[in-house]
Amino acid sequence: MSSHPARVHAVLFDAYGTLFDVYSVSMLGEQLFPGQGERLAVLWRDKQIEYTRLCSMSGPQPGQHYRPFWEITRSALRHAAARLKLELTAEREERLMNQYHHLSAFPENREVLQALRARGVRAGVLSNGDPSMLAVAVRSAGLQDLLDPVISVHETRRFKTDPAAYALGPQALGLPAREILFVSSNAWDAVGATWYGYTTLWVNRASMPPEELGAQPTRTAANLRAVLDFFPS
Repeated sequence: MSSHPARVHAVLFDAYGTLFDVYSVSMLGEQLFPGQGERLAVLWRDKQIEYTRLCSMSGPQPGQHYRPFWEITRSALRHAAARLKLELTAEREERLMNQYHHLSAFPENREVLQALRARGVRAGVLSNGDPSMLAVAVRSAGLQDLLDPVISVHETRRFKTDPAAYALGPQALGLPAREILFVSSNAWDAVGATWYGYTTLWVNRASMPPEELGAQPTRTAANLRAVLDFFPS
C-alpha cells in the first residue's frame, strides 16, 4: 500500500463516471438506435466534456460563455446524434435526457458510503453537474442520506479542472485540500485535483493507461472500495 502525503478527514466524489455510470445510457441508446447505442454513449460523453472545457476556457472574461451542465449535456447529445447520422426526434431526445437524470449507480456505492458513515467520515460530491441535475441523480440512486455536501460548480460558472471549481471543496468542508480525498474515475479529473492539492484516488475501472503529464494521483484502484483504505476502521 502506497503512502499518502497527509492524513485525510473527508471525501469528495466526482459524480458522473464515478458514482454514476455515464455509459449506462447505451442500453436505451441501443433500443432507440440498434447497433449504435455504445457509440452514441461514448461520443455523447466525449462531446459533453469537450463542451465544458470550451465554455470554461473561452472568452476574455472567466465564465463568459458558461452554460449549465444540463444544457451542455443536451447539446452534446444533439451533436453526437448528428455525427452518427441518427434521427433524434424530440421524443427520443427527451427519453435519453431523462435517462441521464437516472443513470445507473455503481454497485459498491452504498456499501462504501455506509462504511464511511460508520467510521465517522464525511462524504460528499463535487461535480460539474448543476444543482437540480445532481439532486435528481442522488435521489434516484437513493444516496441522499449518505452524501453531504453535494457541491455543484454552477456558482463559479466554470467547470473542472478550473481551480475555482476545485476550491469549492475546501470552502465547504473547512479543510485544506490535502486533507480531503478527492475520488474520480476520470483520469483528467484526478490529475486536475492532484495539481490543485487534493489527496486523490483515481478509480480506473477500465484499466486505462495513466495520463502522460508528469503528475499521478496519490493512489489508483479498480473500484470505490479502495476509498476505505484511507480510513482504517
